[in-house]
Amino acid sequence: MSVKLLIISDATGDTAKTLATAALRQFEEPDVVIEVHSQIRDEDAIETILEKNTNLRGLVLHSLVNIEHRTALKALCAELQIVEIDTIGSLMNHLAMTLESEAVSLPGRQHAIDANYFRRIEAVEFAVKNDDGQHPRNLAKADIVLVGISRTSKTPLSTYLAQRGLRVANVPLVMGIEPPSELFRIDQNRIIGLSIRAEALFRIRQARLQSLGMPADTTYGMREHITSELDYANQLFAQNPYWPVIDVTDRAIEETAAELLSLLKARETST
Repeated sequence: MSVKLLIISDATGDTAKTLATAALRQFEEPDVVIEVHSQIRDEDAIETILEKNTNLRGLVLHSLVNIEHRTALKALCAELQIVEIDTIGSLMNHLAMTLESEAVSLPGRQHAIDANYFRRIEAVEFAVKNDDGQHPRNLAKADIVLVGISRTSKTPLSTYLAQRGLRVANVPLVMGIEPPSELFRIDQNRIIGLSIRAEALFRIRQARLQSLGMPADTTYGMREHITSELDYANQLFAQNPYWPVIDVTDRAIEETAAELLSLLKARETST
C-alpha cells in the first residue's frame, strides 16, 4: 500500500515539494504518492482537502505563511489524527524573534517579479540557446562553460544552474572533432570539466540505447569506445590545468552543482 504525501500551500507548493523530494531520495524506491494543493486561500479549502483524506496513510506537509490558515490546518490535523509537518512556520517564528520584527505573512511573496526573476528567465533562455555547443561565439558571454563527453550531465546541470540566474553554456567533447576555438579564447577560469567513471557511463548509455530502440552493440554504447572517449577527454583536461574537473558518477545534479559553485567561489576568493 502506497503512502500519500499531501502538500498544502498558499503559494506554489514548490518549497515543500522540494524538501519532500530531497528527503525521499534517501530511501530506496519509496512507494509514495505526492499530491500538491497550491494557491490555498481560505480555511474551507483546507478543510475540504483534509476531509477527503481522513484515512490518510501518510503525512501532510504544509508551507502556509498565513498564520490563521496555518493554525486552522494544525487544529484540523489534530482532530483527524493526521500527522502534519510545518515547513515554514517554525522558521518564520524564530526569524521574527531574532530579527525582532513581524513577518508580513503574504502568500507568494517569494515569487514576486523582480530583477532576480528576470535574470533567471534570461539565464534559462541563454542555457537553451547555447546547449550542446551551439553558437560558440556566445561562450564569452557565459558565466560558466561546461565541457565533457556525451552523458556527463551537461544539459541538466546547465538548466539547474540557469534557474539560479547563471548564464551557462556547454560544449560536447567528441573524438575526431576539435573543440571550438572560442573555448580557448575566453576566460579559462569559467570553464569546468565533467567526467564520469567508465562503468557508470556504460550503464547510462546502454539504457539510452534501449529507450531509443537501438542495438546494444552500437558504437556509442560499447565499453571500448567509452574508454577511448574518456581517455580523450582526460587528455584535454590535462592540457588545460585551469579547468577543474568534477566527477559526476552516481551524483545528483544538486550535488554536482554545489561542488561546482564551491569551486568557483574558492577561485574568486583566491584571486
